[in-house]
Amino acid sequence: MPEHCHPGHRMETTAENQHRLMLVLVVTGVYMVAEIVGGVLTHSLALLSDAGHMLTDVGALGLALFAIWFSTRPATPQKTYGYHRLEILAALFNGITLLAVSVAIIYEAILRLRQPPTVHGLGLLVVASGGLVANLVGMYLLQHDHAHSLNVRAAFIHLIGDALGSLAAIIAGILILTLNMYIADPILAIAIAAMIIVSAIDLVREAVDILLEATPGHVDAEALRAELLQVAGVTGVHDLHIWTITSELYALSCHVVVEPESLTTAKLDEIRLLLHDQCAISHQTIQLETADLASEEDVHL
Repeated sequence: MPEHCHPGHRMETTAENQHRLMLVLVVTGVYMVAEIVGGVLTHSLALLSDAGHMLTDVGALGLALFAIWFSTRPATPQKTYGYHRLEILAALFNGITLLAVSVAIIYEAILRLRQPPTVHGLGLLVVASGGLVANLVGMYLLQHDHAHSLNVRAAFIHLIGDALGSLAAIIAGILILTLNMYIADPILAIAIAAMIIVSAIDLVREAVDILLEATPGHVDAEALRAELLQVAGVTGVHDLHIWTITSELYALSCHVVVEPESLTTAKLDEIRLLLHDQCAISHQTIQLETADLASEEDVHL
């Protein structure tokens, strides 16, 4: 059974997300500068490329932070749901950025396959090892939050991609030092980019589903309809809509046809409790009506 969705818990989680994202942003930013310096000193295009990837991480983390901060602004008469969807837009943008960066890496790697550049293996190995540590620290800080926020998950995937890139650079450094195998760098880069593309596609798909107000993945709409029909006194359910406002904040609207004697606030409370407990849907708009009222609506429509 999904965890209940309480507004207070969500606010607390949002504050934790902001704090952890800020720490990860600082760590990533500092090591990005270190990689740029290391790349220039060792003449390593691989390190400069990884620094460029870290730059996209910094941008992704900054965007995620901004979206979380802005989404906490109160609702207005013009934006009655507030700014929660900004987190989803940020996740979508970051997912598209991941796809673009991965395609660019594959393109660059294919060019390198034809003429692998000479790289200082030891410098590459040392700096890439530090980059891997920095990314692992960031992933550790976000390991809990990414499961509860699509926006944070986008930043988390950026860090995974960078960590895998650093790991690939480490392996390439070892192969260069021991076997002079300069071609290892582009081969590993293509493999890592392909893995990131798979994760990015899932991220983009989920963000688009939310923006299109698709039924949340954890809810089976037909099974939920059948369960509502099992409630004593309920004879029909129509105009059932279930959607996601933002990560872990779900909404539902429906018309429930009941027998005349069940047209009570107690029956409405029973239905609300069922929806909350079974599907963690806290934002509910339910219209109870008798069969006569439902028929009149059909005629007017």
